[in-house]
Amino acid sequence: MPDSVATMYEAQGSEPLKSIAEAADALGVTQRTLRFYEDKGLIAPQRVGTMRAYSKREMGRMQLILRGKRLGFSIREIGEFLSLYDEDEGAKVEQMRHLQSRIHQRLAELVEQQTAIEQTIAELEQMDAEAQDKIDRLSLRRQ
Repeated sequence: MPDSVATMYEAQGSEPLKSIAEAADALGVTQRTLRFYEDKGLIAPQRVGTMRAYSKREMGRMQLILRGKRLGFSIREIGEFLSLYDEDEGAKVEQMRHLQSRIHQRLAELVEQQTAIEQTIAELEQMDAEAQDKIDRLSLRRQ
């Protein structure tokens, strides 16, 4: 086991820590992405000397961050959602209601976009059919 990995095990006790390269590989992101979210204050990897060391908690937070981005939430909103895990029980209920409200808003936005996309697809299919009909009629005249 390399010294840096052994030191990372010692730093956390029995919980294995991941280096930035290992964390990036496991999450399917770049090291730059991890540093970006660290700069934004959404994750706080431990330090072992000059190395960043990612615990199970930080890996979980990153999975939540990536899920939030995939679902279209802003970094600010994701930060609010992550704060749910750091709040006391009384504050969590109110925060969860806020989260649920944002989820409902996002769902409504996506349904609206889906409707617009379906309408656009129908219009394009109609235009395609009309163009093909015109091509067929013009081709018959040439013969």
